[in-house]
Amino acid sequence: MSTAENNTAPVDNRGKRKRGKIKGRVVDPNALLEIRALLKGESFAKDYLIEHLHKIQDKFGYLSAPHLVALAAEMKLATTEVYEVASFYHHFDVVKENDTPPPALTIRVCESVSCEMAGAETLISSLENALGDTVRVQRVPCIGRCDKAPAAVVGQHTVDNATTVSVQSIVESGHTRQPDPTDTIHFDSYRDAGGYSLLEKLLAGDTSAETIIKALDNTALRGLGGAGFPVGRKWSILSSQAAPRMMAVNIDEGEPGTFKDRFYMLKDPHRFLEGMLIAANVIDIKQCYIYVRDEYPSVITTLKTAIKDLVKLQFDLPDIQIRRGAGAYICGEESAMIESIEGRRGMPRLRPPYVAEVGLFGRPTLEHNCETLWWIRDVIEKGSDWFDSQGRHGRKGLRSFSVSGRVKNPGVHLAPAGITMRELIDEYCGGMLDGHKFYGYFPGGASGGILPASLGDIPLDFDTLQPHGCFIGSAAIIVLSNRDSAKKAALNAMKFFAHESCGQCTPCRVGTEKAAGLMTEEQWDIDALNDLATVMIDASICGLGQAAPNPMLSVIKYFPQELGLPENT
Repeated sequence: MSTAENNTAPVDNRGKRKRGKIKGRVVDPNALLEIRALLKGESFAKDYLIEHLHKIQDKFGYLSAPHLVALAAEMKLATTEVYEVASFYHHFDVVKENDTPPPALTIRVCESVSCEMAGAETLISSLENALGDTVRVQRVPCIGRCDKAPAAVVGQHTVDNATTVSVQSIVESGHTRQPDPTDTIHFDSYRDAGGYSLLEKLLAGDTSAETIIKALDNTALRGLGGAGFPVGRKWSILSSQAAPRMMAVNIDEGEPGTFKDRFYMLKDPHRFLEGMLIAANVIDIKQCYIYVRDEYPSVITTLKTAIKDLVKLQFDLPDIQIRRGAGAYICGEESAMIESIEGRRGMPRLRPPYVAEVGLFGRPTLEHNCETLWWIRDVIEKGSDWFDSQGRHGRKGLRSFSVSGRVKNPGVHLAPAGITMRELIDEYCGGMLDGHKFYGYFPGGASGGILPASLGDIPLDFDTLQPHGCFIGSAAIIVLSNRDSAKKAALNAMKFFAHESCGQCTPCRVGTEKAAGLMTEEQWDIDALNDLATVMIDASICGLGQAAPNPMLSVIKYFPQELGLPENT
């Protein structure tokens, strides 16, 4: 802002600002009328800020300075507060005064690991040459379509296995809205198959909250968003906290290689909702917030339809709100997600206190991802013995593996916990692509490290990969072949982390950027990279900075030949 813009309030004859006058930009009356018309009937509570920013961008194509000032006035927020939130999230186009607005249509092309392996760079160059300046082509991080790489988004229309021709056809057709899913299990079908009967028993008193918590305590079901905290123990902890309690569901799966939540939400949303409602009833939660990544418009549409159908149950339900992310990987971290739901920048909180004690709006909060809640009905109805008996190699339970890369059948594969990588490829993925030989794999997305094919017989589960410097996380598997480079894949991952760092702590903000720069060199400075890794792991506030060095360290340890080093150096 210029000095003149910051001093628009009237002053008295002594040069002092008059009391009661607003300091800051003058509100443009036309912009104010547009904001009032767009948001008529909406709440102007602070936690709706990001929702309102979405509505403005959806309507006008970008966030102009006059609209942001008008929104700040309507919400009784400082203009700087609105600007700092809008500029934090990648999907908001903040256009300053005298700047040129972006083209009416944006094409986002994923350049994360799976899509880069599938030719995203060539696709981006081809689209830029073919479409010129009338359409904006953006390089973006993972959009959750890794099994359909390379993936692009025209407006909000996802293009799987994208080519220049297929993208251009969508542009020319003008169909830039995501089509509704066609194979979703809707309310009546779910109900006919016994859906919501467990919830009914709980509400009728035929099954008690204590019985359900005990059943979960006796099973191997753990949090499937990545942390792996035992579900029964988490519910017990929340039940002992002071009321009112809240729930926050994380469907912001931004980890490159992960797309299982999208699969489950589009396939069977009511199974997830029943699990959420059971949790809310057991723990006596009256408000549930579902945070969905902005790259999943079809999931948001499906969820809204499913939630409307819940009125047919005629139960006393909690208040359920869907909140739309805005393109920030960091919001997959539970406290950053909570900050975002509350209308702020998605920056992780220092812990303790933990969100189970002080979470959403300062209240004890049960935080889960989609898949964890999706399993609740089956685990309770079929029993813990059924779930625990599904494992392999001494492990217990089932895991949903998001598999992408050089296999014949990428996608979400439900397999026994503890299955090995070789078994997963051969039994579930149809083997490697023709002409490709198994070379290595990310066992837990971009942050889970990289293992060589020689370690392809390790059981895939919580706690089994840590001795090798890796972890399973959300079970996002990216398969590399002998035509790929682990060194190049690790660089892609580090660039992703540098792009997605929230900037709150220096070890992560500076460390990821510095490491990415060093990793672009043909000859890596191993000592410098190891020093950076130590600082990032020891001093970063949250898991992003702590896990970012994993792929880099894996290359040094397991793929020394790519660095020109002797084996086992």
